[in-house]
Amino acid sequence: MTTSEERSGSRITTTVADLVRARADDDNVGLLYGDRSWTWREVVSEAAQRADWLIAALDPARPPHVGVLLPNVPEYVFQMFGAALAGTCVVGLNTTRRGAELARDIDHTACQFVLTDATYAGLVGDALRVEEAPWESHRGATPPAAAPLPDTLLCLLLTSGSTSAPKAARCSQRRMASVAAAGFGFGPGDTLYCPMPLSHGNALSAALFPAVASGARLLLRDRFSATAWLDDVRTHDVTFTNTVGRALGYVLATEPTPHDRDHRLKVVLAPEASPRDMAAFKKRFGVGVLSGYGSSEGGIALMPSRKPGSLGSAPAGADIAVVDASGVECARAEFDSAGRLCNAEQAIGELVRRDTGGSFEGYWNNAEADSERLRDGYFWSGDLAYRDADDVFWFAGRVGDWLRVDSENFSAAPVERIVERYEAAAAVAVVGVPDPVAGDQVLAVLELQPGRAFAPADFAEFLAAQPDLGTKWAPRFVRLAAIPVLGNGKVNKKPLRRDAWLCPEPVWWKPPGATAYTLMTDADRDAVRAQFADHDRMGAFPSEAH
Repeated sequence: MTTSEERSGSRITTTVADLVRARADDDNVGLLYGDRSWTWREVVSEAAQRADWLIAALDPARPPHVGVLLPNVPEYVFQMFGAALAGTCVVGLNTTRRGAELARDIDHTACQFVLTDATYAGLVGDALRVEEAPWESHRGATPPAAAPLPDTLLCLLLTSGSTSAPKAARCSQRRMASVAAAGFGFGPGDTLYCPMPLSHGNALSAALFPAVASGARLLLRDRFSATAWLDDVRTHDVTFTNTVGRALGYVLATEPTPHDRDHRLKVVLAPEASPRDMAAFKKRFGVGVLSGYGSSEGGIALMPSRKPGSLGSAPAGADIAVVDASGVECARAEFDSAGRLCNAEQAIGELVRRDTGGSFEGYWNNAEADSERLRDGYFWSGDLAYRDADDVFWFAGRVGDWLRVDSENFSAAPVERIVERYEAAAAVAVVGVPDPVAGDQVLAVLELQPGRAFAPADFAEFLAAQPDLGTKWAPRFVRLAAIPVLGNGKVNKKPLRRDAWLCPEPVWWKPPGATAYTLMTDADRDAVRAQFADHDRMGAFPSEAH
């Protein structure tokens, strides 16, 4: 057999195929799903069967890309590891996409066919769909003799598409193997719980690949369930789990039980969780929560920090910085005695990596996006951030999350972190909406806790009591609505900006000159529209601007 180390010359590089092969004689339990289990030896056998089928089924004259439109089921794992052995590429398709948008994802990524099940079969054309199990005729196959090269494409990760059509980030075997090696010190005694979709980088880098690298058990749930979460953790002696976006809040919304601390869970990885949810989770379940940061493109990864709500710190040797639009490094963040960020305009910029080192492998068939992401030797993340005196980075929103209110520039994320303290709110999203005269106004979307009602005077008192709320940061508009999320659980701000106050949900606002929040009426909306027209700003009015 030819190993990837031999085929890559003198440079020793591990591939995911190598990690899979290393489990071929491991009789420890490797995969759990429902009431079934597979040893790692059995997982590798299933993967070898898929690899043999893939090599025979794919047209060698076309890119060896296979779409997978499945929830978190064992077949997803077998196909991913089979692709690793075969040197082919899995395209993780988002199960929440439909119609022309899903068809566009499949076409853009050059999928030769799409593996799916009865639930999603109707979403894929007959000519592309593979529902049955043609790999059954390949049972008993052994891993291919030739090992793929480290640079072989293993998967394409589709971005969220919150601001444009999804892009497909290229992920090589080398990159995914290096991600697996940088885990949390897992071993065969650990159980890694994976309720987040395997079509996204969070689940792959935090659970799937670390499990095969370490020999830990991988517990799959077909989709995230807050009500089943604790039972799963306790029943299977889970020691680690990953979440993203609002998942932590959903777990906290379940009724407390006497068993909340009766488990083996050691740590939870929860990027984008609010500081309030992180603190509440530790208090209720007795488990620390780490945030951390990793871009789907692989350009930047930060080490989790113990500072609640932070993105984390740069790994040793990585040149990661916050820079302005011209690439000049921003000043360190300064805070007053109340914790208020004093120099937002000087400290907030785009998070970049200045020693790209090949970590960004580009997008599939999208040179324009490559050029936008990789400029002047820097990897530009598209995320706003600031760095404190301890070299810890903090999220300040997406590049489009800058607001300019009364000539003051600031970003949405610090405002969100403050408004999230409001005890009646289950979740918060802050966006900038156009002002009739110039610049922006602040709109806060509040998703209320079950059984709670919005009390405008109480909310105003809450804001007035926040010592770190900037003088221009208080929301002009408060929209009461369920906050939309993408398939990966991240908040989708695009429709919030698009609709602004032109929505069916209740909107409370402060009319010009008012000090109290009042319920916005249709007459108010008409008056605001007239203000835009009077100032020749109809091009910025929400319905006209989007």
